Amino acid sequence: MRSSCVGRVALALAIVAAAGCSTPQAPDGARFVRVEGTHFVRAGRRYAFVGTNLWYGANLGAPAAGGDRGRLLRELDLLRSLGIDNLRVMGASEGDSQPNTVFPAVQPRLGEYDERLLEGLDFLLAEMGKRGMLAVVVLNNYWEWSGGMAQYVAWLDGVPVPNPFFREYSWPQFMEFSARFYAHERANQAYRRFVAMLVGRTNRFTGLRYRDDPTIMAWQLANEPRPSATRAREGDFAAFTSWIGTTARFIRSLDPNHLVSAGSEGLVGCLDSAETTRVIHGFAAIDYVTAHLWALNWGWYDPLRPRETYPATEEKARAYLDEHVALAASVGKPLVLDEFGIPRDGHSYSPASPTTTRDAYYELVFRHILENAEAGGPFAGSNFWAWGGYGRARSLDEPAWRRGDAFTGDPPQEPQGRNSVFDTDSSTLAVVQRYATRMRAPR
Repeated sequence: MRSSCVGRVALALAIVAAAGCSTPQAPDGARFVRVEGTHFVRAGRRYAFVGTNLWYGANLGAPAAGGDRGRLLRELDLLRSLGIDNLRVMGASEGDSQPNTVFPAVQPRLGEYDERLLEGLDFLLAEMGKRGMLAVVVLNNYWEWSGGMAQYVAWLDGVPVPNPFFREYSWPQFMEFSARFYAHERANQAYRRFVAMLVGRTNRFTGLRYRDDPTIMAWQLANEPRPSATRAREGDFAAFTSWIGTTARFIRSLDPNHLVSAGSEGLVGCLDSAETTRVIHGFAAIDYVTAHLWALNWGWYDPLRPRETYPATEEKARAYLDEHVALAASVGKPLVLDEFGIPRDGHSYSPASPTTTRDAYYELVFRHILENAEAGGPFAGSNFWAWGGYGRARSLDEPAWRRGDAFTGDPPQEPQGRNSVFDTDSSTLAVVQRYATRMRAPR
């Protein structure tokens, strides 16, 4: 059932909670992940991990189109058997008018929250908790594939989203439109109302309010927030940096139990401004540094020319990781690579195609992170992109996602299978399992 009334009731409860009325800390508060210096601590022990992105977990858990709780349980069991105990999931999605965005959405229309999707998130968190898994819950998105910032701006300004997949719009148009969100007070009020509702929500399966649930490791402000390129060319990052700091403090005021992170790609997400990257991760309310690593998207790697482009890709990847190790050390916080991926051989989308380059790349990234962690460095974990598991694309001839299709890990605007790791990818899963085990070993 979709109901703005449900959303208003939940919001009212959240506002009461934020005011500090009868909100004791959960009795198992020691189980919350904490930060000590440049390390995470869980239940008194240093916590480091190999995780993945299961962004569609709430959709799988929902009694709605696309929901499949049986599959979700199988996915969680398989992930846990591999040693993966950290999942980055979308806790928000907005709008239902774009053909290449997640459907159904948590917030199909402004201020209306689909209880079915929220129940899906309840179910996901409850089942993760049974398996000792942790969630990083993402609360917004710079990109169009889940609605995100652009949808908030479109709603409040009464204009269409300049979807870059439509012929009449371009990527620069979309990105500047999305970046208007940072200084758009009414859009941020709507976003904060949603955040307050979610943080104060009571899970119908566990009886715990989200703010009291140790299954949640962290709230993440947004997926890959970026400043305006136009303002950045003029040296002005103020709207972006101010939004990160203000929003992190707002979430902390609602929930003192959980960690807060930005969701930034790091240097690329700050348009190569090292100072801006330090500023957004230096805020007291931001608990750890995030980085993403996208060899294909950034033009480093061509899967149709692997011999020519892969060796340099490895060098660039190492250098990018090391830059963020130094940055994390400079602000004295842990570091998580919460997105990285690379296509299958020949840029195939088929689960039957080989993953030779992907296996080598995963080996490189995991080893680099492990070596830093074992040496006492700030690297604390990674979430590869993305878990496809038992999902399969409708057709390899038409790889675009359509409503009603299975979720495969790749977001709706991308070919399904591009970066997905499937249950049949035995060689990749062996790499993942080996490093998941080593990252969890006592140090």
